[in-house]
Amino acid sequence: MRVAGTPTRRSLRRGRPRVGQPGARSARVAVPSALTILAVCAGLTAVRLAAENRIDLALVLVVAAAFLDGIDGRVARLMNATSKIGAELDSLADAINFGVVPALILAATLMQGHDLGWAIALVYCCAIILRLARFNTLSDDENAPGYTRDFFVGVPAPAAALIALGPVGLHQWLGDGWWSSFAAVAVWTLLAGFLAISRIPTSSLKATTKLSRAALAPALILFAGAAALLVTYPYTLMIIIIAAYLAHIPFAWWANRWVRARPEHWDSLPAERRAHRRMTSSRRPILRKSQARLGLRRPGA
Repeated sequence: MRVAGTPTRRSLRRGRPRVGQPGARSARVAVPSALTILAVCAGLTAVRLAAENRIDLALVLVVAAAFLDGIDGRVARLMNATSKIGAELDSLADAINFGVVPALILAATLMQGHDLGWAIALVYCCAIILRLARFNTLSDDENAPGYTRDFFVGVPAPAAALIALGPVGLHQWLGDGWWSSFAAVAVWTLLAGFLAISRIPTSSLKATTKLSRAALAPALILFAGAAALLVTYPYTLMIIIIAAYLAHIPFAWWANRWVRARPEHWDSLPAERRAHRRMTSSRRPILRKSQARLGLRRPGA
């Protein structure tokens, strides 16, 4: 027997938000936004730790902020929780974590006590903000060719932050040296800012997330090696990643130039474009060195 006025189980169930209702939608949207806020907290805490000369933990938190920045968008898409406020929040978080935070860490460590160093840190921070503003503008262009999704215009903000903090990692790994001198750090920081605002194409992870079966085993070996270095020699891994990323830029520029000159491949998948390039290169006749020097070709070639 139920007392009049008490809620029934059915009425309680009606009060709960279900999937597809506004309450459930708000709860889903809050999850990726919470990850973004957590990334901001990690980045700002890294500044405090750097000021307290706890550089190791500061760099760990910067990496954690970059990791959270990389997964919040994917979580939003998996949960069907993308929103305009989430996109704006993500952009503001990137400006803080990869613009303000590295600038303050550099100013508090290797460029401490130099008035010009603070100016260079400001230049880097402004470069990251301009890079993010340009990214937001380009991402709203619905008429852009399909291949543009596989490339960034300039170095993305997380990669630029990692590059800028490279001298800090070298100093923690090898101690004092020319790499930790003010002149070297200043030039390197300006280079990181230039790469961020440049129009040099760089590869997007979206173009490399799908691996073939042949590439799966080498990728797993690389991942295992990176995990081992992360535990034993983290700064060695940091420098290797920076060097590998900088080395990939010429190849990304060449791939972008190749597809830009071939409109028929603008909407092809990256794997399809790579297969076409391999097939085209395999059809080219192989000339001997003597033939190449004399400018001779095979009959019919």
